[in-house]
Amino acid sequence: MTARTRTNRPVVTGLGIVAPTGLDAGAYWAATTHGRSGIARITRFDPSAYTATVAGQTDLDAASRVPNRLLPQTDPMTRLALVAAEEALADAEVDPRALPAFSAGVFTAASAGGFDFGQRELEALWSKGGEYVSAYQSFAWFYPVNTGQISIRHQLRGPGGAVVADQAGGLDAVAKASRTVQNGTPLMVTGGVDGSLCPWAWICLIASGRVSREDRPELAYLPFDAAASGHVPGEGGAILIVEDPVAAADRGARAYGEISGHASTFDGKAGPGGDGLRRAILGALDQAEARPGEIDVVFADAAGVPELDAVESAVLAEIFGRRAVPVTAPKSMVGRLLAGAGPLDLAAALLSLRDGVIPPTVNVTQPAYAHAIDLVREAPRAADLASALVVARGHGGFNSAMVLHAVGGGPERTASDSPNGRDYR
Repeated sequence: MTARTRTNRPVVTGLGIVAPTGLDAGAYWAATTHGRSGIARITRFDPSAYTATVAGQTDLDAASRVPNRLLPQTDPMTRLALVAAEEALADAEVDPRALPAFSAGVFTAASAGGFDFGQRELEALWSKGGEYVSAYQSFAWFYPVNTGQISIRHQLRGPGGAVVADQAGGLDAVAKASRTVQNGTPLMVTGGVDGSLCPWAWICLIASGRVSREDRPELAYLPFDAAASGHVPGEGGAILIVEDPVAAADRGARAYGEISGHASTFDGKAGPGGDGLRRAILGALDQAEARPGEIDVVFADAAGVPELDAVESAVLAEIFGRRAVPVTAPKSMVGRLLAGAGPLDLAAALLSLRDGVIPPTVNVTQPAYAHAIDLVREAPRAADLASALVVARGHGGFNSAMVLHAVGGGPERTASDSPNGRDYR
């Protein structure tokens, strides 16, 4: 399929990625296209007393990437978000301080705020007393803290906000930022970076009943596999720069792709039976003015829970036809990153559109739904890509779907422009 001509829909001009497989877009994309996993036994604390012991951990050296004055007031999640935001702005070649006042804002998603920071301060409260609790506790744990710290760090005084949700929330935050751009704000910093790996948070995650108890990293998270036993949590995500297409073109910005359509639904008491997911996908396609046959690849939610994987594969087969569109889940290499999962899949999808390659779903050796979906696994697949659908489902019945399109008329990309130096086309 050919790339779309430029429309009035927002475009993504910058990517900032922090993931267990890499702390920048180049490292992440190289690992992803080569099928290298970042899932391993937890080292942040001793997990031996817990029913789950593996996760997708990052290895950020915060002291070398975050200003010293911010270290005592930020949770590890927020430090990752600050690094991703700085990378995204640099990638978009945007200097926020050179922009007119109120012309750029921030909208992010988070699932629970800074759990790691909160646990340390609660421990101080219980063991030493209230006078030993940091004043920064008042906001370091707070759900919108990433939005606040990014906006302060880069003097972004335009519209701001946060979505409080896990997987689906990351896509919803980008959708909100895109609508803000369409309503007149030229540029928004958006996405999600999430996941505090500490005992307090770990207990909460395990309580969902969806976390895999398998202690072998290569077998713990097997979406769409007959041996699936749950998912693996992780930390990280992606920050995207979303711009008005005319403003981006006027400054000569490179656009990774266009945000063409989005829809979100809620299952409610009915539970995840598939109707909400179906309506979200169809709604995103409708807003994008795209037919199912015009989608070149689906980045799946990939719950890793058998009944949820069965629902997703059935819905995809119903909408697109059996094995009619390639389906992939690169999150199998990093885990499910809560509110960071959707934005990271958006970043992967945009890099796929750019390079003409679909990353694999790793470790799946017994595909359980091969009759329904064409799951890309074992190795990347070269493809002519002009569109992608990203799907996300959050705990509690939240569904979100977003359609991306390649943008015509941009600068040519070569193998040397690709983060891994490979040309898949």
